[in-house]
Amino acid sequence: MDKVPINSGPPPAAGSAHFFADNLKGFLLAVASSAFIGASFIIKKKGLKRAGASGSRAGIGGYGYLLEPLWWIGMVTMIIGEIANFVAYIFAPAVMVTPLGALSIIVSAVLAHFILKEKLQRMGVLGCVLCIVGSTVIVLHAPEERTPSSVEQIWDLATQPAFLLYTASAVAVSLVLMLHCSPRYGQTNIMVYLGICSAIGSLTVMSIKAIGIAIKLTLEGVNQAGYFQTWVFAMVAISCIIIQLNYLNKALDTFNTAVVSPVYYAMFTILTILASAIMFKDWSGQSASNIASEICGLITVISGTTVLHSTRESDQTSSSDLYTPLSPKIFWHIQGNGELGKLKDDDLLSGEFVAVVRQDHFT
Repeated sequence: MDKVPINSGPPPAAGSAHFFADNLKGFLLAVASSAFIGASFIIKKKGLKRAGASGSRAGIGGYGYLLEPLWWIGMVTMIIGEIANFVAYIFAPAVMVTPLGALSIIVSAVLAHFILKEKLQRMGVLGCVLCIVGSTVIVLHAPEERTPSSVEQIWDLATQPAFLLYTASAVAVSLVLMLHCSPRYGQTNIMVYLGICSAIGSLTVMSIKAIGIAIKLTLEGVNQAGYFQTWVFAMVAISCIIIQLNYLNKALDTFNTAVVSPVYYAMFTILTILASAIMFKDWSGQSASNIASEICGLITVISGTTVLHSTRESDQTSSSDLYTPLSPKIFWHIQGNGELGKLKDDDLLSGEFVAVVRQDHFT
């Protein structure tokens, strides 16, 4: 009698139940991550405001917020959110986890509206929706990523000419923004601080991904701590995180949180996808329709960012137009012959000026 091979795997029903349970865990972790990260923006800004009231603001280079407990609570909240997001990728696919990160924008905007009294205009809501829709389209059509099996493989990918060119470009742009643009335009243009955070942030993600793979392999019994590449990636990640936090604090201290959160998310998403596509060759072998969908998603995200930024500028302009008085240096007067003339206030001090208004001019 022939032996029937034994199926060592779980029954189909059990496999489906296990898959559903893992997806549910990933979903809940991703939602929790978005809630923590969104709330951290508000808590950190409250801490920045308190620190700025008693010392130099972070927006002008002050570091008094490091002594503010509320800012550290916000930092801990953000760290918890990032850890939850990292663990979510273990249980659920990226196509589910990544779009849920956009929920942090909604959480941040709603909390800012009620706690910080930073009103989100209707066009701002539209910008948030565009950012979320565009990011969702990108993730739904994102290719399957080829996960390297060692840190050495990631090092080979990171040292290929195309990614080295991207890294050099990101560092060069960041240095120009830090050294030239930040002192001159940082207080008036939100793109300066967030451009630095996004460019450096894309390199942070690549480094952290390498560290995550090293940790996973080490836990599986293949020790990666003996490779110098692991420590290089760790040093790069720490350096990039410190730069990100510094300029993100400046952005939060200077601009409306309801604008900072979605603009940062949009720019960070675009640059991270670009960095990942170059380093891991995500678009290699992908269909033209999927690539076109991802490009449309990128355009949608950029449109949402533009709407948010233009909304902020128009708000400032409109308030300025409504409440800025006319210059006191110019006055209109009616001369005796009924003609209109212009007069500066300095001339009012002169005794030679006599304004004669003919009564029949108004009848």
